[in-house]
Amino acid sequence: MEFETHEDAYLFYKDYAKSVGFGTAKLSSRRSRASKEFIDAKFSCIRYGSKQQSDDAINPRASPKIGCKASMHVKRRPDGKWYVYSFVKEHNHELLPEQAHYFRSHRNTELVKSTDTRLRRKKNSPLTDCKHLSAYNDLDFIDGYMRNQHDKGRRLVLDTGDAEILLEFLMRMQEENPKFFFAVDFSEDHLLRNVFWVDAKGIEDYKSFSDVVSFETTYFVSKYKVPIVLFVGVNHHVQPVLLGCGLLADDTVYTYVWLMQSWLVAMGGQKPRVMLTDQNNAIKAAIAAVLPETRHCYCLWHVLDRLPRNLDYWSMWQDTFMKKLFKCIYRSWSEEEFDRRWLKLIDKFHLRDVQWMRSLYEERKFWAPTFMRGITFAGLSTRCRSESVNSLFDRYVHAETSLKEFLEGYGLMLEDRYEEEAKADFDAWHEAPELKSPSPFEKQMLLVYSHEIFRKFQLEVLGAAACHLTKESEEGTTYSVKDFDDNQKYLVDWDEFKSDIYCSCRSFEYKGYLCRHAIVVLQMSGVFTIPINYVLQRWTNAARNRHQISGNLELVQSNIRRFNDLCRRAIILGEEGSLSQESYDIAMFAMKEAFKQCAVKIATIEHPARCEEAAIQAGHPVQEENQYGSTSNQIGPEPNNNIHAGNVPWQAETRREKRSSLSNTSKKAKHVAQSETVGEGSLEGFQHVAAPRQSQAVLAGQFHNTMPGVFQNLIHTEFQNIPTTNMHQNNPPG
Repeated sequence: MEFETHEDAYLFYKDYAKSVGFGTAKLSSRRSRASKEFIDAKFSCIRYGSKQQSDDAINPRASPKIGCKASMHVKRRPDGKWYVYSFVKEHNHELLPEQAHYFRSHRNTELVKSTDTRLRRKKNSPLTDCKHLSAYNDLDFIDGYMRNQHDKGRRLVLDTGDAEILLEFLMRMQEENPKFFFAVDFSEDHLLRNVFWVDAKGIEDYKSFSDVVSFETTYFVSKYKVPIVLFVGVNHHVQPVLLGCGLLADDTVYTYVWLMQSWLVAMGGQKPRVMLTDQNNAIKAAIAAVLPETRHCYCLWHVLDRLPRNLDYWSMWQDTFMKKLFKCIYRSWSEEEFDRRWLKLIDKFHLRDVQWMRSLYEERKFWAPTFMRGITFAGLSTRCRSESVNSLFDRYVHAETSLKEFLEGYGLMLEDRYEEEAKADFDAWHEAPELKSPSPFEKQMLLVYSHEIFRKFQLEVLGAAACHLTKESEEGTTYSVKDFDDNQKYLVDWDEFKSDIYCSCRSFEYKGYLCRHAIVVLQMSGVFTIPINYVLQRWTNAARNRHQISGNLELVQSNIRRFNDLCRRAIILGEEGSLSQESYDIAMFAMKEAFKQCAVKIATIEHPARCEEAAIQAGHPVQEENQYGSTSNQIGPEPNNNIHAGNVPWQAETRREKRSSLSNTSKKAKHVAQSETVGEGSLEGFQHVAAPRQSQAVLAGQFHNTMPGVFQNLIHTEFQNIPTTNMHQNNPPG
């Protein structure tokens, strides 16, 4: 084999490496002393050689080198041609052809290849064969005063042709993935009023990251051309996850109640622990009605952003006022201290008569950090928008972005988010971050936290060296910590008996991991491990694990090691098993057997008294279905009949429980179908069987003319003049 240049040889080696599944590097090259031209070059696997780094390096970098010998050595002949002098094929590590595009040497590929990769990933995604989600729950709890005469004329403001574009978008998305959820709200005059949708990945993400959700209304309130609102979460890599989108006609309680209820139905009724929103009375009332158990908070940057708009003569005393305000907000140790400083602040600047300041004080438990003990915002509540993960969506939405442009960019937005998460997962499986100190806290969390969170936590561990601790009193458990980095003093309360620690900087509440001030108190108290209740599962590499982490962190570290190892091996199994139908059948059979055996073992460990029952269930399993339609008793593809999205073998119900579930769900669906709101699909709880009972027949009839049928009549009328159906009547539920 010959090459014109050594660069051609390297390109050949790169293409080979990408097809096999490893990254490449230019190891060395040599020039002729006489002609100064290249005469020798060696290319290698990115894991070639061993790490060489000084032990006292200030900022050591992570290294992928593990002693791999794979390489290609080329030399130049006198005639100018290059030939392969030596070639080492064997690697001492796993190869990942499906993930090769994440290696740095393969990232700068042409757009066509990138697009093909995205399409291939989308086709192979485990979400692409999921079932429908649902239409609606009843909204009768909305009081009549919300449906006033003004509602009659309200409609979603769309440009000419936008309704047809919206229709095509929703239909295309659901055709591509049946688990895509959408809902539409019509006025009493049958005008399109509100629309909501969420993709399958968003629904799956919510199962793992439902602890805190940000309801982003910036684009809607700022009168952008597209009246879009977003439900945003954050994953374990500190990346934003899109949990739903809405197009709204107005800013009323009814609209927000409808939207929250639609979103809750899409998420299977699972309510978030914390909901962050703008300061808005209509949103406040809607959350109180739909999510009464959720802690509703105002995003801090929303509150601070309103200051200039609500205070006269702002520019005259901005710096002085902000200094006092920040002292009140961020430096108040107790609620009493906050109240005292707030009253002093408004007296000093003569703000007692300002209605907005009064409302801020009345709602202080919604936004003031002093009142946030016991919850966490996972970085979603920040001082300014630029620090928030929500701001990452600004690149896709601008003031003049049309609905067509937004919908065209929606797919790209999702792909970008999935690409970033997949790369972060790949990095987490491939290499561990570097330790930068001998601290036991750093070593403890090395394999527990995701890379991004570990780096942030690592800064806190290193920053503890710049902190000086003194005890406030001999009898108490409160410490004063002087931080020389920002020249501030912080109070830390440590209850060793309860393993409860609280710092006035409130890092754990706002970021989700302990600060340097808490770390130095633990260290000086002789505690050299982070208490398990301060290790949030949402920040760990086991964030998507269905089991809650508990016990000591050594067990957690072992679990994560096993999890990462299984993920790597699953990728290899997927590659081998997909090569033919026969290998696919073998892989599926092996996985099903492993699932059953794991289910029995887990049941034995968690519920010893039910060992016998678990063994019986393992011997006579309820038919289960994988993403390709195969049941646990058959390998070939079959229709999707028995299992709803999200089920796993060990969560299967008994036949009696399934019959009861079907009956209850059907009654609920009948109740839903008579509401005024229209949706498409089937709720996770809706299960289709070959011979439906009477209640299921009613269900099928009620949904016969729902979203698809309605929309088909709208292409030329743009969602107007829709014929009245039973779905729009206000009859009481039967």
